[in-house]
Amino acid sequence: MKRSISSETIQRVLKTSIKAFVVNTIDALFTRLEPMNIRTLMEPDPLTGKDPLYGWIMVAVVFLLSGLAFGTAGALSVFLKPLSAEFGWGRSETALGYTTLAMSSAVFGVCWGYVADRWGTRYFGIVAALVMPLALYLLSVLTSLWQFYAFYFLFGALGTSMVSSPLFANVAFWFLNKPGLALGITAAGGAVGQGLVPMLSAWAIEAYDWRTAYLILAVLYLVVLLPVSLLVREPPGRVVPSKQSAVTAPPSSVNEIEVVAWISLAVIFCCNCMAVPIVHLVPLLTDNGFPPKVAASVLLTLMLTGGIGRVIGGKLCDNFGALPTYMFMSLGQTVFAFAFPQVSSLFGLYLLAAFFGFSYSGVMSSILVLTRMMVSPGFAARAMSITAFFGWFGMGMGAFIGGLFFDSYGNYDLSFAYASMMGMANLGILLLFLTRVRRINDAAVAA
Repeated sequence: MKRSISSETIQRVLKTSIKAFVVNTIDALFTRLEPMNIRTLMEPDPLTGKDPLYGWIMVAVVFLLSGLAFGTAGALSVFLKPLSAEFGWGRSETALGYTTLAMSSAVFGVCWGYVADRWGTRYFGIVAALVMPLALYLLSVLTSLWQFYAFYFLFGALGTSMVSSPLFANVAFWFLNKPGLALGITAAGGAVGQGLVPMLSAWAIEAYDWRTAYLILAVLYLVVLLPVSLLVREPPGRVVPSKQSAVTAPPSSVNEIEVVAWISLAVIFCCNCMAVPIVHLVPLLTDNGFPPKVAASVLLTLMLTGGIGRVIGGKLCDNFGALPTYMFMSLGQTVFAFAFPQVSSLFGLYLLAAFFGFSYSGVMSSILVLTRMMVSPGFAARAMSITAFFGWFGMGMGAFIGGLFFDSYGNYDLSFAYASMMGMANLGILLLFLTRVRRINDAAVAA
């Protein structure tokens, strides 16, 4: 049942508050933040050699920025059916909005990675904190399919791409001693966001309508992210290449360009696998008779356990190595992705979602730590952005092909089988990469 306050009233109140909030926040924070003495938090402990405490502030900042950015991508699964019903779009057409966001994030992420390595990431959060709410507001007033694609393109190009790989690289070099745990916690923001934002969206759509849901998200993102974005700082342990005479050699015995090539090839298939459940799980469950809020709660379970998976995945990388952890978690997501259409009980779906969320999110942490440990600091943002480019390509491809199989056959059986096959291809590539790394290391020892 709809609430007594109309969606028009909600929209009018929200719109009139945005301008004053932006002006007052920027004025207050820019004038008060800089005088704060935070230098002591930004330097390593001279006695113990522990990493700077400000690194953990950056973990929290990027957790929030990336969490809400990825949450918008995950929430598309909740908006998919209402948009299709109102405009008569097919599932593949609507899912292509996710592909558009993914591809714009991928292409622009490489550009922003170069900018980050050259000039730093100080203002990336501010730009994203303004553009992401703008894109969500525009989505609330869309009237055509091309606008749907254009606004998600904007969100990815100047939002997600700026607060993901470049800022992950920033966080990575605040921690010179076993960065896996810090990166795992940071990456957990994406999983938590992809659970909470769809749940909030489902509530708003049911209480009001999909347009008001987008508008509520726009205001929420602006209020939360704009103050937080002003806390972004560059790590003292990472020297921007424009200010140094030589780039530190990568710690790995494998050439860093080759490392990026191997990881990029693997993540295409890896992200094809994970994209199908992320984008199509809610439509699958509602097609099978589950209410939208129940379906969203299953996705929430997947993403919240994913947050745990990213933290534990990062810690496992510290203890057992990033590449073996990546392979172990990839095996889990490959097996669990295939099972979703086969499970009909709600308890079984919650359990399966928890296992899939844990393993797929562990994959995300492993990719970040693997890249961090095998490339040089002066190449880190570009390396993470390039691997993210191919990851986003895989995500977009998996989302679209999953919808295409549904449109062609009327069910999701082949969609999730396709996801599992892509996961097996990813495992094959990782096995070849592991063999290559060991061969080079053995040759170096023998020499």
